[in-house]
Amino acid sequence: MASGGEARALSPTEEKSMMDLHEQWMVQHGRTYRDESERRRRLTIFESNVKYVESFNREGGRKYELEVNAFADLTEEEFQAGYLGFRPATRSTTTTTSGNRWPFTYGNLSYESLPSAVDWREAGAVTAVKNQGHCGACWAFSATAAVEGAWKIARGELVSLSEQELIDCDTGNGNEGCVGGYPTHAFEFIADHGGIAGEAAYPYSGNPTAPRPAATITSYAAVPSEDERSLLKAVSRQPVSVAIDSHTLRFYAGGVFTGPCGTNLNHAVTIVGYGTTPDGTNYWLAKNSWGSAWGEAGYVRLQRDVPDKKGLCGLTVDASYPIP
Repeated sequence: MASGGEARALSPTEEKSMMDLHEQWMVQHGRTYRDESERRRRLTIFESNVKYVESFNREGGRKYELEVNAFADLTEEEFQAGYLGFRPATRSTTTTTSGNRWPFTYGNLSYESLPSAVDWREAGAVTAVKNQGHCGACWAFSATAAVEGAWKIARGELVSLSEQELIDCDTGNGNEGCVGGYPTHAFEFIADHGGIAGEAAYPYSGNPTAPRPAATITSYAAVPSEDERSLLKAVSRQPVSVAIDSHTLRFYAGGVFTGPCGTNLNHAVTIVGYGTTPDGTNYWLAKNSWGSAWGEAGYVRLQRDVPDKKGLCGLTVDASYPIP
């Protein structure tokens, strides 16, 4: 994948065209640079990424496409440092003070009797796509999305919850705000502290006050690792937080993402449904936290039922869900 390396020298006409494209992109995304040297460096990175996206789409043969988006002037290293945030760790074995972590609660469901498709957006259990910005807090956004869904399903009320409370207050347990964290530790914090505030009362802007909780959970449960059928059972009942290897998703535009990707878990998203395309490709529907301009209005469809037990991009390795 392009990461801002050296590109061949452009002809004067090509350079002017690329400069114009970069200027248009800067206006579209509100980007400014500190000086001319920085602008030239970003133009080189932008050119490399544009060529990568165009080459990929021209090659074809995939069930998805890429696009030049808000990340186009970043190197791969800059993107990973600023916009991911899942901290790989041994699956959490800690317990909440309010009760032990629960065992997987959907094991008794019959796989054969599960719905052929689920979309928790249609049930009103998913809030609008959010944007973590230049902050490695995907762990907080993945956790709140799962709790928002669980609270709606259990109590009938959809409320947007505060990632900022988790960033400010859920520290010292492996979660470190914008440096990264772990969704299950966020579930533990919410259970142990009597709930989590709503986003309206504690917005994503660093408000230091902690108002009355807008939603609570009892505990959480882990989905059996490397078991896609168990994950399907859980998602058929509620949104689920999962970790993925996202390094090839930066420029995803739409379609069913089929890879390539590995299992270096570095980002957390929330699976809010699943389904099958008209051509028979099974997929997971994941809510991301890179804003609604990314992907399919902020969502990505990831191929389901792949041969690897770890799932596409490792999504079955570390999945968990809150219990209201």
